[in-house]
Parts: sequence; structure tokens; C-alpha cells
Amino acid sequence: MPQTVSEFLIQRLSDWGIKRIFGYPGDGINGLMGALRKAKDKVEFIQVRHEEMASLMACAHSKFTGEVGVCMATSGPGAIHLLNGLYDAKLDHQPVVAIVGQKARTSLGGNDQQEVDLMSLFKDVASEYIQMATEPSQVRHLVDRAVRIAQAERTVTCVIVPNDLQEVDYQEPKHEHQTIHSGIGYLTPRVLPQDTDLQRAAEVLNAGKKVAILIGAGAKNAVPEVIQVADVLGAGVAKAYLGKAVLADELPFVTGAIGLFGTNASHEMMQNCDTLLMIGSGFPYAEFLPKEGQARGVQIDLDGRMLSIRYPMEVPLTGDSAETLRALLPLLQRKEDRSWREKIEENVKDWWQYVGEAAHEEADPLNPRLVFEKLSPLLPDDVIMAADSGSSSSWMAQHIRIREGMRFSVSGTLATMGCAVPYAIAAKFAHPDKLAIAFAGDGAMQMNGNEELITIQRYWRTWADPRLIVLVLNNKDLNFVSWEQRLMQGEPKFHDSQDLPDFKYAEYAESLGLIGITIDSPDQVEDAWKKALEAKRPVVIEAITDPEVLVFNAKVAMKYAPKLASAIMHGDTGAAEHLGDTLRAAVGL
Repeated sequence: MPQTVSEFLIQRLSDWGIKRIFGYPGDGINGLMGALRKAKDKVEFIQVRHEEMASLMACAHSKFTGEVGVCMATSGPGAIHLLNGLYDAKLDHQPVVAIVGQKARTSLGGNDQQEVDLMSLFKDVASEYIQMATEPSQVRHLVDRAVRIAQAERTVTCVIVPNDLQEVDYQEPKHEHQTIHSGIGYLTPRVLPQDTDLQRAAEVLNAGKKVAILIGAGAKNAVPEVIQVADVLGAGVAKAYLGKAVLADELPFVTGAIGLFGTNASHEMMQNCDTLLMIGSGFPYAEFLPKEGQARGVQIDLDGRMLSIRYPMEVPLTGDSAETLRALLPLLQRKEDRSWREKIEENVKDWWQYVGEAAHEEADPLNPRLVFEKLSPLLPDDVIMAADSGSSSSWMAQHIRIREGMRFSVSGTLATMGCAVPYAIAAKFAHPDKLAIAFAGDGAMQMNGNEELITIQRYWRTWADPRLIVLVLNNKDLNFVSWEQRLMQGEPKFHDSQDLPDFKYAEYAESLGLIGITIDSPDQVEDAWKKALEAKRPVVIEAITDPEVLVFNAKVAMKYAPKLASAIMHGDTGAAEHLGDTLRAAVGL
């Protein structure tokens, strides 16, 4: 029995191992929807509330599984909505394939309703591969190349399928000139630097007396190797935010996050090291790395384009993190002087003591730090977490202590708002037997998170473990940006842009049949988390928190003290409420 183009396309994706497509219907993909209906035992269609959420979920699926994520949207406005999540995938190097509908081929160029030049629209985000099908036998190699290139280049690809072509009978390519005969399958190569370059890298690392290591998500499959190298070199290991879950924070030499909400231990290590080894990270903030000329540098990255652009590296190595470190280890000499390592470990202990004390400082009505500090020891080892862009990321980075087996991600490079809830939903579909938690601010929830609670309501009964917890920090403020206005611009908080309307997130969750919990005092926090962790359905915890608790690391904020003083002088008294004695003195209070 002949297949339509749509039926063949869905079957081909299934043959590639695709089990799930995130999307939203429309008449531009009706043929594809019909094919998905017939193939629902092979490929599951997840209906989201907005196409942007579909692309964010496809990105998260890739992050939490290592597989290709797939999203689908109709022509015109649906296709446009995909872009944000696709850029999230592209910038964080995740393989995602977008399948997009288009107007009928006979109408293209006629200024038809919803006609958009999709080839031009997607040419940047899917720059490695974007094609529109115009003939049935073409579809086979378009799908094959889209999936293979997404995997090989760790990027976004796109296939556009006009709606009239979707209903046509599929035809295999003829065995003749100018036809393409593609196949299925991709095997990850072994990528290693040259032996001479490994030797050069070892010489640099062996010569260093104070070695600092910075890891990112690209080191996630090299955990034993990173630990061994850190031990041999007597080094500490800082983590870029996307690499937070790579190494356990229980390891005494792991200094934690780096950057605006990084730890004092990470910053002191970078300020005083004489050698920097960067592994699988594109951490973008040069001011938190050693000053140029202070340290000799070695970098390992699978993508040669990402080498030596954050710090001028003496030895830039193109290679897989685990493979390269394994090849490098026999060339390294163990540091007998462990004083550098011992100092790092002391600083790590001091940091955890500091944040623990900071979490218990008084706030009105609730210190957001405490919400995360109380959760950390309660988390199961196999939890999957996602944080949004904003103050929720600050508290996640500073207070959640990663243990082996935990997973976490965020919109790292794009840093888009509204990623946490769709990321957690994607995690539940990929790992339905695991607990997933989304850490979101009220701005992100009002932007798109509230709507995706409806998606959770629709699907939660299909998950083996029904628990999905959404923490909403309700401070009625676009909090991280408010602090950026104060510290980076020297401007008082601009209320017209920053203040948010109040919304009853927990009550809304209850209206959907989920569990809603509201907390606004310290004595409620631990019990709320325990109730949520024991629940038999998804939970929204609405924490009424104080927006004036400084979201930046306090030592980092010292660099911006003159601008913060300017903001306070111009009437922003709230910014002065929780600064601590040292920072208060620096701003002249």
C-alpha cells in the first residue's frame, strides 16, 4: 500500500530512533498530523500551548537524553514562534530538527495568507542545513541529512514541507542521474588532538604551581577523567552554569559556580592561579577569568571554533573531553606541593558556611535563599532540575549542592526567559520515572509558564512518577534586571518596566487540579518542600519572597559599588536593605 509523503516522513524519523515530537497543529501541517495519528504507537505527538515551548522542549529533550530533539509547527506564525527555542538549541550546541509546514507549492510567491519566506527566516538558526521539499522522492534524503547533520554538528536543522506535498504519494528516488540515495545511521567519531600537542599541553600544566580548572557541559561525559586530572595537578574545579551538574559539589575541591552569581572560592581561585585548564566550556565573561598574561592556558573543546576566544590559550586542543583527558593523564606529573589545593578546599568550606548563614538572614517576608537552602538536602539523587533566566538561577547556582546522579540545565548561552517549565516538562517525557523541578521567577511564569501548567495538567497522569514541582519566586519584580539596572547602570529601579502585576500562582494551579502551596515565612519552607516531594501529582509552590535580597555575589557587587551608590542616591532605598556591612560601607551608608 503506498505511503503519503507525510507517512513516509514520520516513518523515517521513527527509523532514526525519534520517539517524540513536540508541536502545535495548524492547517499547514494537517497532512503530517494525519500521519502522526496513524503512527502514534511509534512516534508520540506532545501538544504544547505555544510553538516556542515546543522548540524549548525539543532542546531540553536533547540536553537530558543526548538524543535528537524534534519540534513541529505550521506555516507562517507557527514557524516564526519556533525561533526562540531553536536559537536556545543552536547556541547551547544541541541537536534539534524542526519540521515546518508551508503553503502549497502552487501558491508560493503569490502573497498568500500566512506565506512567509521560511528559507530566509531559518537560514541563520538552521544555517548548517535547511531545505524545502518540492518533490516526493526528495524527502528521504532531506530527513536523513537533517537528522545526521544535527547530530554531527550538534546544531539545529530544518525541513520545510509544503502542505500540498504532504498528501502526495511518496516515491523512492529512481536509479538514475541526479538522484540522491541516502541511508540511516550516525556514529560518533573519536576526536583526539595530535600527540605533539598533547605533550605541549602537559608541559604547560606540569609547569604550573597553581592550576585552576573550569568545566562546562562539554565535560559531562568526562567526570572520572576530570577528577583524576584535578587530583594529579592539585587543582580546584570551577563550573560554568551549564556545567553545574557535571561534578558533585560534595567533592572538596569543586569550587562551584563562576560569574555574576559565582562563589567566592571560584573567584579567588581564578584571581590567583598561574595556569588555566578549560574543558568543554564557552564561558563568556572574561572579567571572571584570570587577567590576560597572568596564567598560561590549555583548552579542550570538541568544536575548534570555540577555542581560545575567552582567554588566549597557549595550547588549544580540539578533541572529545574524556578521550583527550585520558590521553593527557599519563603525561602529567603529580604535584607534590598540595598547599594550593588545600587553600582551595578551605575556601570551599568557607563558601558553604557563608551561603548557609546568608540563607537565614531576615527578609520581608521571606529570604529567597532559604527556599533553595532548605530544598538542597531533601533532593533525591536522580532528580532533574531546570532554572529560568533571572534570580532563580542565582539561588540555584549558589545554594543547590549537586550530588552524583543529579541532572540540571538552563538556557545557557541564549539565557531566554521562560525555559524552566518547558525544560521540566521535556524531562518528564524523557524520564517519566524521575522527579523534575522547575525553578522560575514570576516574570517567566507570566510570560509563558502559567500556560504550560495546562500542558502538565493534560499529561501528568501518563508519567510513571507523577511528580513535577514548579517553584515560583513571587516578588512582583523582574528581579535580576532590577539589580542589573542598579549595579551596572547606576540607575534606580525603573518601576514602570520592572514591577509585575500580582498573580495567585498556587490558586491557579489548584484550579487546574494540581496542588498549590503558598509560603511567605521561614517556618513554612521545609514543610512545603516535604509535602511537594511526597505528593502524588504535580505541585506549584508559590514563595512570596523579598526582591531586595542582592542576587549577585556580594564580592562581585563590590566592583559595582560606585554605581550602586548612585542608584541609592537617586532614591532607590530598597537596594540598600540587605547589602551587609562591607558593601554598605563601600556605597557610603
